[in-house]
Amino acid sequence: MSISLFHGCFIVIKQQNHFVDTDFCYIEEINGASRDYCDETNTQYPCNPNKGYYGRGPIQLSWNFNYGPAGESIGFDGLNSPETVATDPVISFKTAVWYWVNSVQPVISQGFGATIRAINGALECDGGNPATVERRVEYYIDYCNQLGVDPGPNLRC
Repeated sequence: MSISLFHGCFIVIKQQNHFVDTDFCYIEEINGASRDYCDETNTQYPCNPNKGYYGRGPIQLSWNFNYGPAGESIGFDGLNSPETVATDPVISFKTAVWYWVNSVQPVISQGFGATIRAINGALECDGGNPATVERRVEYYIDYCNQLGVDPGPNLRC
């Protein structure tokens, strides 16, 4: 299997059957700029009123309470320059790894559903968007089957 970056999309090619997948194509959340991801109750990482904290990068980092600490940890101004996650490929992947290590890795042993909750929370889980959860689970099962691995229990959040 090989993975490459082409015009901002991850292309996964499985050599045996020429499988091509372009599911990771968005550098910025679709219609993200029109959404409000500012938690005004979070005073540790206050929002800049001229910036948007919508999903950017491979893991679609969002919310001021994620951009602030990610920036502190990685070394960019997450609150005043959140667009850096979309425009700087190194920062983009560092934020994805930062979020994964801090928010997803601790729950990975609880099953795929726990990772959905860690990444998307109430936007999808607990009835927030069951159709999207089902699509994620279908993709996950398909990828597991292609790789010959068991998807495990607890697939939904």
